[in-house]
Amino acid sequence: MNTTETLDDIDIKILRLLQKESRLTVKELAARVNLSPSPVFERQKRLEREGYIERYMAVVNAKKVGYGIIVLCNIRLKQHTHKLIQEFMDAVQNISEITECFNTSGDFDFLIKVYARDMKDYQDFMLNTLGNIECVGSLHSIFVIGEVKSTRGVPVKR
Repeated sequence: MNTTETLDDIDIKILRLLQKESRLTVKELAARVNLSPSPVFERQKRLEREGYIERYMAVVNAKKVGYGIIVLCNIRLKQHTHKLIQEFMDAVQNISEITECFNTSGDFDFLIKVYARDMKDYQDFMLNTLGNIECVGSLHSIFVIGEVKSTRGVPVKR
């Protein structure tokens, strides 16, 4: 069953609007979906309660806070044991430079997105952070030349 079957058109509009601009007040949101604030407030709370809305966050400009490069790094573990996979997944939770981590199929086990100030910073990260995770067997770094599209939103449609 498609989970959006439980959402009506107004719920979908609310989700789309909040993904683009999470700081909308209930009054502003209500005006944009052509409802009064009270039912919009109730809908928003229901969407939060049911897990459609996981959290609200500010998108920080990486360059403004000193991060000049983005690296996508494929990670291969030494072995494929439950213990080592869990060890890696636990380790990345506490590494602030890693903003996204995906368990993947194919030649590599994980793909991580890393922010670094410059090449020297990334080298230090590779040697002193990733290099200290015992279960990491090998890695392959891909340096982002330019961001064409960057959004944390998901397509919400029927």
